[in-house]
Amino acid sequence: MPVDLVTASASGLDPHISPAAASYQLPRVARVRHLDPARLQALIEQHTERPLLSALGEARVNVLTLNLALDALH
Repeated sequence: MPVDLVTASASGLDPHISPAAASYQLPRVARVRHLDPARLQALIEQHTERPLLSALGEARVNVLTLNLALDALH
């Protein structure tokens, strides 16, 4: 299990998770939202922010924008 799923940010309001955490949740979210897992994976990739210059920081999924995109599908 990705560590960011069992820990919290200092504020508890961080709108980002790791791509590993998003992938871990993908089967459940696809099932609950009645989506093809490949479609959900594509959305996750669209809402993944890459590190600046590919070296500073880590990739992270913006959960807020991803959820808004998922809500817009229905």
